[in-house]
Parts: sequence; structure tokens; C-alpha cells
Amino acid sequence: MLKYLKKYWFFCLLAPLFMVGEVTMDLLQPDLMRDIVDNGVIGKDVGLVLEIGVKMIVLVLIGGLCGMLCGVFANLAAQRFGNDLRKDLFSRIMGLSFQQTDKISTGSLVTRLTNDVTQVQNMVMMTVRGFVRNTVMFVGGIFMLYTQSPKFALIAGCGLPFVAVFVVFFLKKSAPMFSVVQKKLDGINNVMQEDVAGARVVKAYVKEEHELKRFDKANDELCTVNLKVQTLLAFMGPCMNIVLNICVILVILVGGFTVKAGGDMTPGRIMAALTYLAQILHGIMFMANIFQTFTRAKASADRIKEVMACPEVLLDGGFFGETETKGKIEFKDVCFAYPNASGENVLENISFTVEPGETLAIIGSTGCGKSTLVNLIPRFYDATSGEVLVDGINVKDYHKTELRNKIAIVLQKAELYSRPIEANIRWGNDKASPIEIKKAAEIAQADDFICATEYGYYTMVSEGGHSLSGGQKQRISISRAVLKNCEILIFDDSTSALDLKTEAQLYKALNEHCPDVTKIVIAQRIASIKGADRIAVIDKGRIAAFGTHKELIKTSDIYRDIYNSQLKEGGEA
Repeated sequence: MLKYLKKYWFFCLLAPLFMVGEVTMDLLQPDLMRDIVDNGVIGKDVGLVLEIGVKMIVLVLIGGLCGMLCGVFANLAAQRFGNDLRKDLFSRIMGLSFQQTDKISTGSLVTRLTNDVTQVQNMVMMTVRGFVRNTVMFVGGIFMLYTQSPKFALIAGCGLPFVAVFVVFFLKKSAPMFSVVQKKLDGINNVMQEDVAGARVVKAYVKEEHELKRFDKANDELCTVNLKVQTLLAFMGPCMNIVLNICVILVILVGGFTVKAGGDMTPGRIMAALTYLAQILHGIMFMANIFQTFTRAKASADRIKEVMACPEVLLDGGFFGETETKGKIEFKDVCFAYPNASGENVLENISFTVEPGETLAIIGSTGCGKSTLVNLIPRFYDATSGEVLVDGINVKDYHKTELRNKIAIVLQKAELYSRPIEANIRWGNDKASPIEIKKAAEIAQADDFICATEYGYYTMVSEGGHSLSGGQKQRISISRAVLKNCEILIFDDSTSALDLKTEAQLYKALNEHCPDVTKIVIAQRIASIKGADRIAVIDKGRIAAFGTHKELIKTSDIYRDIYNSQLKEGGEA
């Protein structure tokens, strides 16, 4: 991830330089205090006390200025690093194939994009600020302690190995737990994401108590792991404080014995030595916290790298050119099995051709492979074997952007966003004029209800489209697809919430205004597909029958059974 810091190398250079300035000012203070005590206070020289006091104030101001500038540049580097990393990670997540996002949960991706990036960002901040500060403080403190007395430096040197042992022991024990903490956080985000998205279902089935218990369980697991980590690390501070206090006692004893023996030791030197010792050992303790941050950040960085390193499953082809035909679809002996599944084919030996401008309807029982079939056309998945061709070109040979620009798809679950209705429709074509947006809505039979709202096309849609009915959401989604003005239009059971009259008006408007657009319609109702040029009956992943409504009534037992169950008793709508 160092490549993200290369752009901000200047900030990464300035921050440590100013930190060195701040630490240098801190290291000079105890030595000046020694002069005040030995020569000013004991020597009863008030002028010297004032003179050194002014110097100390100036040094404090310089150190404070250096510290502020260090903080500014460190934040610039860390925040911009985090900003770039988060953008690239989000871009990579958007580029993952469906089979990859099926493998990594939504909650986990949210955690990686937010908490994990923040952990790595904190590590950068700690590196360019805290790590530099404590390294310089340690080296400079040892040197300044040596200038007071070599014996004092030796005492500090004897305490350091014990501190190092404690740091290594506790961090080694806690390191594996940080990965577990992040995974438990994934679990909380998963529960949150599912319950917020499905709040209406939770309330409808009075499952609030059940979901509270589910959240409590995930939260308790996170709390338990966090407690284990923090309890373990809580022992590190007292252990290191014991070493610090022993070193302080030894300095006082050595200083006292030296004074008693008539040596050149003075109270000011002992005071300065104690201050330097405290700076050194507290710096080491803070360094231990930095190593803790590094350990946690490494766990987060590994999770980020896991996403960033995901291989490109659906590789782009190189075809961008024009094709002779517009909207022709061909399936040639196509088989498909979902990755990481049992290996059983969901689709088996599918072959058919849809000519430009034709309407192909697909019907079949739930789970027979209807949606899977149309997902192969925009290349959400790749066929296991066989070929899917659009305008005579294998979909694998297209650049994905070029292929998907030819296709507009409307899913059964309408995906709307927290923005005005007009903006949701404009997703189909950013350059569309208000007239074109209104025309698309009229074709989708959405214009009347949109105009009846308080602000018309500028009425805000709530998160997930909860402020609209199912039929309204579907019609806005259809408007978006119509506005895209593509060669191929796919309806994946996307009129299920419409009444038959509205649905009939929709298909009539599509045929009038989009006669050259190839349409593939997945539906569960015979009344929705009767007027299609041809109908494919899917059964257990195979095409059981293919033909017009009249032909299938005569030749297909499956189609006739569906027809009888839906329309015979009540008459055809």
C-alpha cells in the first residue's frame, strides 16, 4: 500500500522533520531545569532563573509550533492516503463479479471499506508522527541521560530488555485476536444490513425480539473478543510501569550514594536524569501502543488486500466495433453451473435465437433457471459451456461496457435510490432532456402517478424506495430502462406488481414506441406473455417447449397446465 503514500511523500517528509524539532525542544528542557536548580535555586541567582525560564518558554513555543505543523502534515498524508485507498477499494468492489460478491458478504465489504481502511489510515498517522517521535525521544533521551551520568544510562539500558520482553509477549498473544475482532464486526454489519433493509418484513412478522436476540448474540461475540484483547493488553501497562519505577528508584539510589560519596552529582542532575528516564520509558510504552496499532492495522490491511487482489473473473474482450445486426441474441448449446456450487448444471443445452425487434417470453416454475438464463446475456456470469452471442459476437469477446451499453435490464426487485424520481429515471441516460424523461415515464405508465405527487418528477424517493408502492417502483425502473434507448430490453419478472390492464398498456406502448428493440420478458402470468412473438417454456434448466401461445396450448403439457391453472376458471383478462 506504499504506492498510495508516494503521492504525498512531501508531507511524509515534512511531518517527521517538524516532529524532530518538537522532540528536540522537549529534550532540552530537563537540562535547562538542571541549570535552574543547581545554579539558580541553590546558587540563589534569581537573574539566572529568569533568563533560563525565558529560554524554556521560547523553546516550548517553538516545540509547540513544530508539533502543530507536524500534526497538519501528518493528517494531510494520512487522510489523503485513506481517501485514495477507500476510493480504489470501492472501485474494486464495484468491479467484482457476482460470484465474488456472493462469496464475500455485504457486511464484510462494508467493514473493510470503513473500519479496516480507518485502521490502516491510523497506522500511517502513527508512523509519520508517533513512531518518529518515540524513536527520536528514545535515542535522544539515552544520549542526554548519558551526558548527566553514564551510570544512569546503564540503568536505563538494563531495564530495556525487560520492557522489550513484555511488549513482544503481549503483542504476540494479541495479534491473532485482531483478525477475529474484525470478523465479528462483519457479523454485526451483516445483521444490521439485513434488518434495516428488511425492516418491513421484521415488523410484519413481529420478529423484532428475534432480531434483537440475533443482534445481541453478534454484539456479545464482538464484546467478548474485544474484552479478551483489551484484558491481555491491560497487563502490559502495569508490567512496564513496574520496570519504570524500579529504574527510577535505582537512579535515586545511585544518585544519592554518589552525592554521599562526595562525587560530582547534584540535585539538578538527578532531577534531569529522572525526567529523561521517564521520557525514555514512557516513550517505549507509547511505542508498545503503536505496535499494537500496527498489529491491528496489519489484520485490516490483509483483509483489504484480499479484496484488492481478487482476480478479474470476467475478463474484458477487445470488441468495440459496430455490428451489422442490432439486437440479435443467440444461445448455442449453453450450459451453466454456479461457481462453488455442487457442480450440477442450472441450465442444460439451451439453444435458441431471438431476431432483432422480436419479443421472446420465458415462463416456467420457480427455480427452473429463467433469471439465470437472462443473466448470461449482459454477462453477469459466464456460461460454463456453449456460446451466448449478441449481434453475432460472443459476449466474452465484448468489452463489458460495450456489451452492457446495448442492454437495459429491469429486475423483479426495483432498486431505487434516495434522490428525486427524475434523477432515478435519469440513471438510464445522464444526457436526457426533461421531455425525454417524461416520454419514457409515459411509455412505462408512470407519468400519471408521478404528476399526482406533491413535487412531480422532483419528489424525493426514500431510501430503498419505501415511499412508493411495488408497482410504482417497478414502473420507475422500467422508465429508466426505456430511457437508456438500448437494442435489447430485458424484463426479469419486473411487471409482477402491475395489474393486467396497466401491464397491457405498457406492452402496447413499448411495441408502438420501441418496435426495433428486442425484448425478453420473464413472467409468471400467461396473460403477461400471450402477445409475445415466441414463448420459451423452461423446465428443470432445459427448454421444454418453444413457440407461440396458440402452438404451445396445443403441443406443450407444461404450458397448458400453467394456462389452465391461471386462466381457465376466471376467463382470460
